[in-house]
Amino acid sequence: MTDMLMAERSAFETLFPNKPFRITHNLENDPRLTLDAILELVRALPGDHIEYNSGQANVSQDPDATPLVDLPPEEIVKRVETAGAWMVLKKIEAHPAYKQLLEDALLSVAHAQGHATLKEAGFSNVEGFLFVSSPHSTTPFHIDSEDNFFVQIHGDKLFSIFDNKDRSLANEDQIEHCITKHRNVAFKDGFDDRAMHNDLKPGEGVFVPYLWPHYVKTKDSYSISVAITWKTQATKRRNQLYIANAMLRDRGFPQAAPGVHPAWDAAKMAFVATASAVASPLRKSEELRKLFRKIALGKNANYYYRGQKGEEGVAN
Repeated sequence: MTDMLMAERSAFETLFPNKPFRITHNLENDPRLTLDAILELVRALPGDHIEYNSGQANVSQDPDATPLVDLPPEEIVKRVETAGAWMVLKKIEAHPAYKQLLEDALLSVAHAQGHATLKEAGFSNVEGFLFVSSPHSTTPFHIDSEDNFFVQIHGDKLFSIFDNKDRSLANEDQIEHCITKHRNVAFKDGFDDRAMHNDLKPGEGVFVPYLWPHYVKTKDSYSISVAITWKTQATKRRNQLYIANAMLRDRGFPQAAPGVHPAWDAAKMAFVATASAVASPLRKSEELRKLFRKIALGKNANYYYRGQKGEEGVAN
């Protein structure tokens, strides 16, 4: 297989998967990542796999005050140069062609590291997030719940990454909130001095480790980017503990951070596993997915519907 995601061998040997580093890729001319193909993908995805708003957000954006854009998703793609919008298509692996793209990209990394399969390399729960942004759009400072090879397809971006061990950037309570409620984190004066700033052009990208805060800005042209993500067993476990803690906290039971009380963590993990097994067959329904998010994470858990025509104006 031709290498699709590439970096210096020393980066994989000394930095991966705990530190960010720059990568290159050969996906910029992939026909699945053109505006015409993305338009067809928008039409194929369920509503809760599409999130969008105005691109005129702040790096430190209050989620409750995120500016919206009065366009349906298809029009954002068609008019991306002038729409003033930011949009992400989530879990694109639901479409077979994009599932193949994501798995092929990660398999090229696995092979380069001497592994025969994605499972052997530790790449599980492979998901893809496709971003379409108008010029001069901002993705606010936030934290994601997975490891990520971020690749730039069209246009130029500034991608700024911050050390997740620096708890003055985001403490444990803020991290839990990002994983379970809304991903944005408040950004303060002076943070930028601590960033790894990356100017990305088509054919370039960056590895973003689990829970490393970052923000992104497009430049003078519209942007197409893809986040190729996965979860290890350790990250899945930590995410599940954040979810259990958030559910208990919302019901009046304060919780310590994951790892502080291992025995209690194990009991919470057993509960989450049981609840997930019961809910899993029902998640094929978009309406039931919305209901489960609301029950587990609160009334604002479906915040990303607020930009969509005909949906309730909820925000988080």
